[in-house]
Order: sequence, then structure tokens, then C-alpha cells
Amino acid sequence: MSYKAAIAQMYALGHELAQTPSHKFDLAHMRVLLEALGNPQKHFPGVLIAGTNGKGSTAATLASILQSAGLRTGLYTSPHLVRINERIRINGHAISDDKFALLHDVVERTAERLVSEGDLPWHPSFFEMLTAMAFEYFAREKIEIAVLEVGMGGRLDATNVIEPVVSVITDISLDHQKFLGNTVAEIAREKAGIIRSDAVVVTLPQSPEANDVIGRAILDQNAGAVSAVPYVPPVSPAAARTETRKELTAESAEEGRTIFVSRYPLQVLGKEILIESPLVGRHQLRNIALAIAAAEELQEKGLPVTAEAVEEGVRQTRWPGRFQAIPARDGWPEILLDVAHNPAGAWALRAGISACYGERAFTMVFGAMRDKAIAEIAEILFPLSERVIATPAQNPRSATSEEIRAAAHRTGTEILEAETVAAALQKGRQLTRAGGLIVVTGSIYVVGEAMRELNLSI
Repeated sequence: MSYKAAIAQMYALGHELAQTPSHKFDLAHMRVLLEALGNPQKHFPGVLIAGTNGKGSTAATLASILQSAGLRTGLYTSPHLVRINERIRINGHAISDDKFALLHDVVERTAERLVSEGDLPWHPSFFEMLTAMAFEYFAREKIEIAVLEVGMGGRLDATNVIEPVVSVITDISLDHQKFLGNTVAEIAREKAGIIRSDAVVVTLPQSPEANDVIGRAILDQNAGAVSAVPYVPPVSPAAARTETRKELTAESAEEGRTIFVSRYPLQVLGKEILIESPLVGRHQLRNIALAIAAAEELQEKGLPVTAEAVEEGVRQTRWPGRFQAIPARDGWPEILLDVAHNPAGAWALRAGISACYGERAFTMVFGAMRDKAIAEIAEILFPLSERVIATPAQNPRSATSEEIRAAAHRTGTEILEAETVAAALQKGRQLTRAGGLIVVTGSIYVVGEAMRELNLSI
């Protein structure tokens, strides 16, 4: 089967959130599929990372640390920005088209046989297929450890078939309420489903509702709990913003990109190291802290993690589309790309803009899925900008520009409309004065389409 045909078959299954909960949430069916494949997920140790915000950044940072420690490291994340291959990586390199096509054929044939023989009631979902392919790829390539980002929830997510050596829970807030629950406590209960009996979970203090649920789950499972608090710089939020701004306004060019770097000393594994991270914002300090704490736990379990590997890994972390600044070039003004698809993400972006750009005027290109809290996100972000260009992504779940305008009518911000992300970028380019800034945000699909339009590599 060709790569093009494999991709077409995958997308023909529909988006993972478009399927009914009964089709999406059934680990028994996922285990049947993996059993038929020889249980590839049992061929390597894994770290499982759940949460609402920050799990991708935490996963990318931890994988970079483990790679810097000399370990052959698999990384599985979702969704993707530009190409589906991004979701499955080994030592930073995405799976090749040929291997993707081969593994899709293996998993597809296995799934078809199981359905025909009555062992599965229906074909596996998009996410179940991709997760099985990732496990098979990692097993065949003989990785030494995998870092796995939960797709959604945790308790019944397809990734949760593994027995993690360490579990990590990032910040929890309201998102995907249709599937996970209408309160933070209900959502936290789903996320806490990755906690294992007599194993270790790494987390951070957060809302009282989430803390209570996670704490009860840890006690019920008799799990070990590790707080990443010691790895967060011990400064007040106000001091953190001041220090961050002083550090982040020092820009450097690398691979044609503007890099903002957060710097602070930290004691790790008995040594003081300098943390230099391209992940910007107070919220990213929490994600980095989770990754470092997880790395220390893995070191205690015998993996060759050193303080030097932590320092190098944090510095080398790449997580595109998250507060990624593109310098002015070829007639384009400076562009800032950041995924902010829920209110918590919007607040993080707002804080980052304040720290790095101050009162600098900008045009915002914004698009979101219609099931997101668009009105609340708009009230957080839109008043910061001179104008907003609302646009849909190329996704059936995307809100139209008219729907975005209607949801944001109370912000008082000028809202223009564009039929596509490409058209929105061009309109922003025309309206932004020399020395100005365009901020592209909202859905990951909008940011990904902007990256394709701007010919940016992942």
C-alpha cells in the first residue's frame, strides 16, 4: 500500500472526536488488536502523560532529556501540526512515509481479520489505529523507552493499555466536556485513570477540585506521588513575570527563527545546572518541572539520566507552534504562532505576549473548533489586538468566521473575516504596518495551516 493510500484510509475513518463514545472508549477492543499484533507495547518501558494543557510540551521536553542521556527514545503525541508522521518519532525524527505505509498495512490487515472473525465488533478508530502503529513501530525499531502523550482523557484512552514505569499528570482544566465531564473534578477523574498501583505519578499542585481527585486516586491505587514543585523557580508570579521579561527580550536567531529563551539556575540530581528553555511562559516552567521530575524518577529506576542530560535536553527541546516567533522576512512582518484552544491556553498566551512584547500593537488571526469556549477565549485575547481576522480551519469541526464573530461580539474588537487561513494571513500582511506583528492562534489546525502557508519546517 502506498503512503498516499494509507493516509486516505486513515482519514476515511473520521476524526477521533467525531466518533461515538462507545467506539472511541473501549480498551478491551484495543487490547484485542494489540494481542493479535503480538503485544508490541510490552517490548519497551513507557512514560504516560495526561492532562488538559501542557502534556505535549512536557512530553517533548522529557523525550529530549532522555535522548540527550543517550537513550533511543520514542515520542508519541497528538494531534499534528502539518503532517500525521509528526505524531510518531524516534530521537526527534518522524516516521518515514514508507514505514508509515507499511505499518498501516500491517495494522489494517490485522483489524480487518479481527472484524471478519468476530473478535472485534467494528473497525478500530483513527486514534486506535495510529496508536497501534506507534507501538508496532517502536517495538520494531527497538527503542529503549517511549514517552506517550494521552490523546484525550486517560482512563479509557487507547494509550492507557501500557503499564507505565512513570505516570505524569499536567494541569487540568475544562475541555472536551462532551466526552470527559462537565466539571474539573469529573475531568480529573478521567485523567487520573493513568495512575497505577504501586507505581509513581508525577504531578503539581493545581485547582482544589483536581487535587482532591488526584490525591484520592493515588491513595486508592497505593501509588507513589512525586511533586515537581522543587523544580519550579521559587519566585512569586509578579517576580516571575519581571524576570521572564528581562530574559526573554534577549532574542537570538537560529535556523531563521526568533528564539525566546527562559533562563534560570536549578538543582537537579545533586548539581546546579542552567535551565535554558525555548518554551516560553510561567505555565511552561510547570511543564519543564514535570519533565525534570519524571526524568529523576527514571534515573532512580536505573536509566542513565544525568544532570548534564537534563540541561542539554531542556535546551534542545523543540515543540513547534507553541509561542514560536518568526522574524520579519520577504515582505512579511514578524509572526507569532501559538496554539491556544481553550481558556487556560488563552491566558497563557496573554501572559506570554505581555512578557515578551509588552504593549506592542498586533493583528490577530484566529480560528477554533466550534465545540470550544470561543466566547471566553475571545474575551481573554481579542481586546489585546488592534483587530482580529476570524477564519475557519480546513476541518469539519471548525467554527466559521461568522460564528466566531457572533461569539466574540461583546469584546468590542474590530473583527474581520477570511474564508481560509491563507487568506487571513494575506489580509493580516496587508493591514500590518512595518515593524508590526501578526499573532496566529486558536486551534492547532489553524496554526498548522499557517505553518504550511509560510513554508515552515517542523
